This record gives sequence, structure tokens and C-alpha cells, in this order.
Amino acid sequence: MSSMAKEAAPVDARSKVLVVDDEVFIAEALTSGLRHAGFDAQAAFDGRSAIDTVQQWAPDLLLLDVMLPDMSGYDVCRELVMSGHDAGVIFLSARGEVSDKVRGFSVGADDYVPKPFSLEEVIARVRAVLARRSRTAAAGQPRTATMRYADVALDDDRHLVLRGDRALDLSPTEYSLLRFFLQNPERVLSKEQILDHVWRYDFNGDTGVVETFVSLLRKKLHAAGPPLVHTVRGFGYVLREGVGR
Repeated sequence: MSSMAKEAAPVDARSKVLVVDDEVFIAEALTSGLRHAGFDAQAAFDGRSAIDTVQQWAPDLLLLDVMLPDMSGYDVCRELVMSGHDAGVIFLSARGEVSDKVRGFSVGADDYVPKPFSLEEVIARVRAVLARRSRTAAAGQPRTATMRYADVALDDDRHLVLRGDRALDLSPTEYSLLRFFLQNPERVLSKEQILDHVWRYDFNGDTGVVETFVSLLRKKLHAAGPPLVHTVRGFGYVLREGVGR
């Protein structure tokens, strides 16, 4: 697969990226490509080395293979989250089933790239994830300190989401997705529109990542109250109270 960034995402060229893959050729090719693109990149070849490097080097993002010789990439991601590290994570995997992607997102990943992939696509996704995670990257849209719809409130200043009096624990991508819905309440949004505004790079028509993240966001929102995010069959999704309105 091959995708190019639709626009240069506003990321710091000195952003640090750790590549974790036990296939040395892949790890070194990605590291070299990232350095050529202006990133500060290092490689690790197993899970424990990756965790040690994160603790010592504090990268901004990990490109993390799922199948490592000593522990799975899922376990690496889970351990980093539990340890309080806030690096972004993009999984790289030969396993591209929806269930694999959902598992990756559920442990805190920002994106999931099936193998084989192109270097251009990976760099585009790295830029997009770093831009989404940056609190100063407003994606060219005006920021509003607090946005509300029904009983949902999103506070940009505190990076906090409430449903009623219950705080929701959202990943950076889920937060950006909810923010886009809140900017467009009761408006039907196509999957392509969501890709353009939340991910900001081209999937060559593959909108499966939108379906996955909408499903994850729905579960968290709807666990705290009545359904708000609805599917409009054949068109996309809409944030609204009630059904069929």
C-alpha cells in the first residue's frame, strides 16, 4: 500500500521516534528513513530494550512491532501506559485483521499499520499522530476552551471529557474524534470527512480505521449515558440525541 500525506503536518522536526522491530532490516530502514525526514530516530529489537530506551531517552512516539521475541508489542504498550509514559504508539504488524487492530487501539495505540507498508505512508502516519497529540497543533481550526452537546463537555484547557459528572478516559485519537463530532453536532459526517479532519492523510479509500475508532468512542460514551453517536447507513455518522430524529 502507498499513501502520501495530504499536507505537511505541523510537527517539530526534532521529534524523537523509537522503532521497535526484531527484523533488523526493517528497523534500520525505518530509522534511516525517519532521520532523512528530519526526525531523531533510534531502534530497539525486543520489548525489554524498547521499555528501557523509553525510560532513558523519552521518545515522542514508538513504531512498535506486535510480534517481538520476548514479549508482544501489546504488552510493551500496556506496560508503558501503566508506567505513566505518554509516548504515542503506532503498531506495525503482519496481522491486519479488525480484531488485531481493535486490540491494539484498546491498549492505547494511536494507529495500526499492517505490513507490508511503504516508508512514505509510515512517515505520513507518524506526522499525523504527532500533530494530533500536540496540544499546540490546532489543525488550522479555532480552539474553543469548552465544547458541549447534551450532557457531554470537552474542555481543551484541561484536556478533559465529561459525560454528566463522569470523566471519560479517551486516547488522543478518540479525543480528536469526539472533538470533531462536537464541532459538527447533528451534522452527518462521512468517513472520508472524518479521515480528512482527524487523521489528515490518505488511506486510499480504506475507512476501516474510522469504523474502529467510532466503535471504541461509542463504547466509552454510551457506557455513561444514552446513545449519542449514530450510524447513518450509507452516509456516515452523526452526533445527536435520540434515534431517527
